[in-house]
Amino acid sequence: MQKLFYIGLFLLIGITNLWAQSADIGIKNTLAAGEVTLVEANKIVLQTKDGTIEVLLSAKTEYKRIPPENPTLPAAIASSFSEIGVGDKLLVSGKVSDDKKTISSKTVYLLTKSDIAQKQSKEREAWKTRGITGQIKLVNPITKEITVSVRSIAGSKDVVVSPKENAKILRYAPDSVDYNEAATSAFGEIKVGDSLRALGDKNEDGTTFKAEKLVTGSFQTIAGTIKSIDTQKNEITITNLQTKKDITIAVGKNSILKQFPAEMAQRMAQFQLAQASGIQPGGQGGGTRPPQGNAPGGQGGGGFRGGGGSIDDMLERFPNITVADLKVGEIIAASSTKSANTERITAIKLLSGVEPFLKTPPTSAGGRRNGQGGQDSGFSIPGLEGTEFP
Repeated sequence: MQKLFYIGLFLLIGITNLWAQSADIGIKNTLAAGEVTLVEANKIVLQTKDGTIEVLLSAKTEYKRIPPENPTLPAAIASSFSEIGVGDKLLVSGKVSDDKKTISSKTVYLLTKSDIAQKQSKEREAWKTRGITGQIKLVNPITKEITVSVRSIAGSKDVVVSPKENAKILRYAPDSVDYNEAATSAFGEIKVGDSLRALGDKNEDGTTFKAEKLVTGSFQTIAGTIKSIDTQKNEITITNLQTKKDITIAVGKNSILKQFPAEMAQRMAQFQLAQASGIQPGGQGGGTRPPQGNAPGGQGGGGFRGGGGSIDDMLERFPNITVADLKVGEIIAASSTKSANTERITAIKLLSGVEPFLKTPPTSAGGRRNGQGGQDSGFSIPGLEGTEFP
């Protein structure tokens, strides 16, 4: 019993990013982990993966708070019932009732909502300033090097990524690009065509990158004409432009829905076409230049940057939309994780206003252009890389 308790506790307080894994604890004989939904004088209600459970409190209940700056067991400090609020995360030790409806608490370990937000904000900033994202072109299992194509508005650049000693390697969960939900992985699971995001240090010219954290995933991009919309279910049925078959796109709570500004989409599509035709940005004869920052989220035309990538910054500033804003007959594109189900996906990102990118001719050798995650989609839409910041 003691071993089980410390395993659960380690998952909770190792680092905040592993909270989603600790949530797998759910309700055990002597443990319950979840999010606070109600706080009353003598009890707390937790929502766990196994359902709702009431945490029964007494004068003997001990409260411990995990500080965000050092989320480890030795760093736990004394806390009190008054610090607990709705939205906080708790791991409770004690005796769970036979029906798993209540737990008589012995110790309550607390990660407050504000502490989690503070730590995630710092981590997000670190990934923006010390992170790269791209698509894997080559994996060398002998040298442990990964060649990644890193895209910016101005084009793409190959970067050789090498994991540092004891680097943390994760893989995105199905239908999710939430770093908190990523599972522990290994170098052998990294595949050509995967999307990769790495945190670490680059060399001066940005051609090599030493990674302390890597997270990979296999994604696809699908585009089509909207056939029907169900606002109650948050689902859209489209006719896939490649297969000509219908596919249902489900929009979940973590799905990102954006409108690509018309003028910017047109300019970026023209820039893609110019690149495919061998016209260099700013080259002789008044070559095509990358889109500038006039549209929402537009960035200057500089090349590779060591931060999170201007395409991510650009997408973040696009107008938000909902399923209700879409119209039958409109063309949209969505990214998702790859699965065996070809009739239904859950959108990670969904973009409207993408018609200009679908009208440009194929560009890669063999007459087609690779989509995200290695999918042979015949088009390339900035912003649908499949990954996002933690």
